[in-house]
Amino acid sequence: MRKIIEVSSDTNIGGAGKCLLALAGNIDRKKFEVSVILPKNSLLKPELDKLGVRVIEVDGIADKSLDMSCVKELAAIFRREKPDLVHTHASMSARIAARLTGAKIVYTRHSVFPPPKSISKGVGKLINGAVNNFLSDGIIAVAEAAKENLTDTGVSGKKIRVILNGVKPLKRLGEEELASARRRFGAAEGEKVVSIVARLEDIKGHEYFIDAAEKILKHGIKAKFFIAGTGSYENVLKKRVKEKRLEDNVIFTGFIKDVDRLMNITDVQVNASYGTEATSLALLEGMSIGIPAVVSDFGGNPGVIKNSKNGFVVPKKNSVALAGAVERLLTDKELYARMSGEAVKIFNETFTVEAMTRQTEELYEEIISKGKVR
Repeated sequence: MRKIIEVSSDTNIGGAGKCLLALAGNIDRKKFEVSVILPKNSLLKPELDKLGVRVIEVDGIADKSLDMSCVKELAAIFRREKPDLVHTHASMSARIAARLTGAKIVYTRHSVFPPPKSISKGVGKLINGAVNNFLSDGIIAVAEAAKENLTDTGVSGKKIRVILNGVKPLKRLGEEELASARRRFGAAEGEKVVSIVARLEDIKGHEYFIDAAEKILKHGIKAKFFIAGTGSYENVLKKRVKEKRLEDNVIFTGFIKDVDRLMNITDVQVNASYGTEATSLALLEGMSIGIPAVVSDFGGNPGVIKNSKNGFVVPKKNSVALAGAVERLLTDKELYARMSGEAVKIFNETFTVEAMTRQTEELYEEIISKGKVR
């Protein structure tokens, strides 16, 4: 039995948290004994409790990658628990503590963003690479773009394994449930639905989604455009919608716990990110029930949506291209049917939670037995 400790500093449940839950819930418990270290009062704890996974709560790590004051406490836990491997999700503190206690270390890069020059050029790149290479025996990148992010900042490519995110397929709703969901969200019968599910931050590109909605509506297409999520950019976006007089057609849903209801009535999903994006779990969930997507060419998006197969990839920050691609999917039934089928096929071949978990288990075994990635 291999003893694994997962570490997350997240207090809320974001993409990294969902991946952790999927891994913890599907890992082979005949081979691996898994515990999870979390900050106190993390929303991940109740979900892990439901899965029967032991949680160890630690002060000082909440929403922080590095806090030297909690390294001692984490090291004490590792000495007591004696894990074969520590897998961290954005916690440098835990990686330092694991190295101090002799545990093998894997960490996952869940994000993609343009690296600053301070760590991608000259001495800064050398230092960043040296630190991350020393504090890891293996690294998981959730997209090829995430791997490039790492190597661009000095991390050895030999340590990195690309393991794509995986999710459980959504349940398809029956006719009565679909009708109920449409009423709930205010989508009339026969009205097309386009959705974007992402944090309301400037780098997620919602303004281009809004501008694209305006262009599509001007062409006489009957559609509702839903913006699901919350964030610091919410008021800015609502002001933009009001100024364009789109309040009846561009709808802010806020946070939706049962986002599968919105997904089931969605015809086309959009991801317009231009500042951070690895492997969007929302895109994967949509693909599982045959929703094609139109996405920006940033980060991990092109690794999920294959241009002209299960959707379209368009240049980032380009509302004209975005609108054109969405409109094609909304108006060409034959094209839509083909891309919908491809979405399900690609999901089943590549993005299942089972595929992600098995590949992670293989990496764990490799690191524990050999201490390095092939």
